[in-house]
Amino acid sequence: MTREEIHSKLALLPDLPGCYIMRNSENEIIYIGKAKNLRSRVKSYFQQKHEGKTALLVADIDHFEFIVTKTNKESLLLEISLIKQYQPKYNIKLKQGTMYPYLKVTNEKDPQLIITSIVEDDGGVYFGPYPHVYAATETQQFIQKVYPLRKCARNSKRACLYYSMGQCIGCCDHDVTQEEYATQIQKISRFLNGEVKEIKQNLVEKMHDAAERLDFEQAADYRDQIRYIETTVEKQTIMSRDYTNRDVFAFFMDKGWLSIQVFLLRQSTVIKREAALFPCYGTPEDELLSFIMQFYQEQNHILPKEILVPEGIDTELLAETLETTVRIPKRGNKKSMLDLATTNSELALNEKFLLIERSKHKTVGAIQELSEALGIAYIETIEAFDHSNIQGTNPVSAMVVYKDGKPERKEYRKYKIKTVEGSHEFATTQEVIRRRYTRLLREQKPLPDLILMDGGKIQVRAAKEVLEDELGLVIPVAGMVKDNKHRTASLLFNDELVELDPRSQAFHLVQRIQDEVHRFAITFHRQVRGKNSFSSQLDQVEGVGPKTRTKVLKHFKTMKRMREADLEEFQKLGIPLKVAENIKDSFKTEVPK
Repeated sequence: MTREEIHSKLALLPDLPGCYIMRNSENEIIYIGKAKNLRSRVKSYFQQKHEGKTALLVADIDHFEFIVTKTNKESLLLEISLIKQYQPKYNIKLKQGTMYPYLKVTNEKDPQLIITSIVEDDGGVYFGPYPHVYAATETQQFIQKVYPLRKCARNSKRACLYYSMGQCIGCCDHDVTQEEYATQIQKISRFLNGEVKEIKQNLVEKMHDAAERLDFEQAADYRDQIRYIETTVEKQTIMSRDYTNRDVFAFFMDKGWLSIQVFLLRQSTVIKREAALFPCYGTPEDELLSFIMQFYQEQNHILPKEILVPEGIDTELLAETLETTVRIPKRGNKKSMLDLATTNSELALNEKFLLIERSKHKTVGAIQELSEALGIAYIETIEAFDHSNIQGTNPVSAMVVYKDGKPERKEYRKYKIKTVEGSHEFATTQEVIRRRYTRLLREQKPLPDLILMDGGKIQVRAAKEVLEDELGLVIPVAGMVKDNKHRTASLLFNDELVELDPRSQAFHLVQRIQDEVHRFAITFHRQVRGKNSFSSQLDQVEGVGPKTRTKVLKHFKTMKRMREADLEEFQKLGIPLKVAENIKDSFKTEVPK
């Protein structure tokens, strides 16, 4: 993916929490991160200057993808799972057993609120996870002030210091009933689930009372607690003790395309996401049903105990066929997870449509701009030429074809220059133009709407002389005039310079064409130069005639292969031992390049 394509995709990022996945040119995952705002975070990698390791990461990024989550907490959970699964080279390698912290109300006679990194099915009530111990500690300290549980070790014969400070429920001083504990735990649960209105109002009243009593230190403490609620308390979901493995399937359909998202939940955590995007030829419900059946045909897709699907799916048929539980959730956490998968399906499909629209703007839109700039009705097909040689040796030319602003690589052509010796741009251009369009006329194939020459007046005049004077063709020819950085700055057309707005799509299209034809020509020239060097070296070997040279070139193809071959391989080609030895000896005296 080019940087231009990356920037196009950046514009499509949503202002939502989630995870982003960076990949290199070999499609390997190199970094996984989380963000409260995907758009802002991912853009920062490409629109800011970086140093050190971050610069290395950015330089290694070829393309990226993202997964939207409902909350930042969920993006954290997903990030942990993805990092564990893929172990990207730019991510911190978590040690085995390392986990993010949770708050836990212990299951004992006098429960307490502790911080733990191990989640067990032990009857305790878990909240979190938190991004780090500091965040968990802050929340723990706040709750201990507002809804205290046991904080002492219960081995004191008198009330502990925390009880005097209002941070211990007082089991060190008197027996606390289970009803009292249940009420307190319920308040903690409600608070961590986002029901903070009541406690905030209570704290405001206490702050005013303290201020009226001139107890400004106490009032400041209440003020800090209020600020904590306003700025740092997130809606936490109580961690379910339901450890059922389940998969969630959702879809979104639009403009004949179906987007499917699969969330794999293990221990109430999204450990993996899979996605599919394809044309839909039936009803989306039937297509999804078929997709699910095929999904579990894959060996790496283990059937879970429960599958969640949207409305309209034949759950009875699916359950009977797969021999597992299939449900359509109506409310609660399961419904929220299904809705989240549906949201990701919609975003994936909208992203595809928007990228298509942007692609059209870059291609068809660029063609329209170029047509207007040159005064041509519509430029459907462009053919561009470039020459390559080194001090006049091994001259070659290359042609690339663009149709509707996109490269047509099957139509690319290479030309070894036959009638010109040395570096002669005018004659080289005429030979290539003559060969190309004489053949098109002979084969009655369509002609291009525009010819671009990688050069100025010399190449344009040479091309027009052949086209108009020899072949009787009227095809617009323009020269790609370069600046001092070897970048197309303008077009020479009808003996006038046509300036293109550097910000226009037409300008970028012409630059892409120039880069592509130059790359194609240089690559071909290197190939020819290498083969000629190979052939020339063989000509100097005693006993090697035209037939032997042809055999060797056809069989080995490269000097490297011939250098590494043993004498026996030469003899299998019918080459005498003495001649084979001469060939091998020629490499010993070869001057290193």
